Amino acid sequence: MNDYKLAKSEAKFSDLIWQYEPISSGELVKLCEKEMGWKKSTTYTVLKKLCKKGIFQNENAVVSSRVKKDELCAKQSRRFVEDTFGGSLPKFLTAFIGEKRLSDHQAEELKKLIDEFKEG
Repeated sequence: MNDYKLAKSEAKFSDLIWQYEPISSGELVKLCEKEMGWKKSTTYTVLKKLCKKGIFQNENAVVSSRVKKDELCAKQSRRFVEDTFGGSLPKFLTAFIGEKRLSDHQAEELKKLIDEFKEG
């Protein structure tokens, strides 16, 4: 699973699978028709693509995840920081916070996270 980027429609489709898994492929087709207006062929095409990426599996007509949503989100986030900020978390946080001010509570939460994950 090297490509962690999902198109908007792939993300919505993935959310449906995560919400209802394990789900039969027939039920997934019905769900995608109702929720996304997709035809059967579109559902199977996108499912096949995401199975090739290693995110989902379709075995014996039952679709389930190989990668959980939070795991995929974490990988996408790390990839974004790596690609956009050269892997620098301080640069990312500076850009993310921008001109805003942190509340005392937010600052304390960040300090706790830093202490929890600090090396040594």
